[in-house]
Amino acid sequence: MTDELTIRRATREDLPELVQLYRHLVPDEPVSTGHAEEIWERFSHYGPSGILLGLVDGRQVATCTLVVVPNFVRGGANYALIENVVTHADFRGRGHGKAVLLTAVEEAWSLGCYKVMLLTSSKEPATLGFYRNAGFQTTKTGFEMRRIPSRVG
Repeated sequence: MTDELTIRRATREDLPELVQLYRHLVPDEPVSTGHAEEIWERFSHYGPSGILLGLVDGRQVATCTLVVVPNFVRGGANYALIENVVTHADFRGRGHGKAVLLTAVEEAWSLGCYKVMLLTSSKEPATLGFYRNAGFQTTKTGFEMRRIPSRVG
């Protein structure tokens, strides 16, 4: 067994294992494979957006979602959002999450995005350090409005 990471875009066939990987982010909110299929179908219409996967020996160990948004300002340059950044608990601290995250950023640049944004509700120093070490900066004030309460207080 190696610890060599391969990064690629997820496919529909990856969904059952991907749903299990997401449980390392939100253990108490599982999505059924059937519902994941419905979500995949809707997401597949989001142009160049995609889900990146990091694999070690064929096993999904890290992922993030890249959403590319068309834009009417900044000369029409797209912008990107990154969500659902997760690394399998058994593979944390090895650089896999950072590698997947930075691959998503490189994809955004290649798609003409002028910025990449992400939000985290975490206040954990390790999580915030993870994003800072990947090159993200706290440059804006984020606001959100939720229909349902946040899982983090």
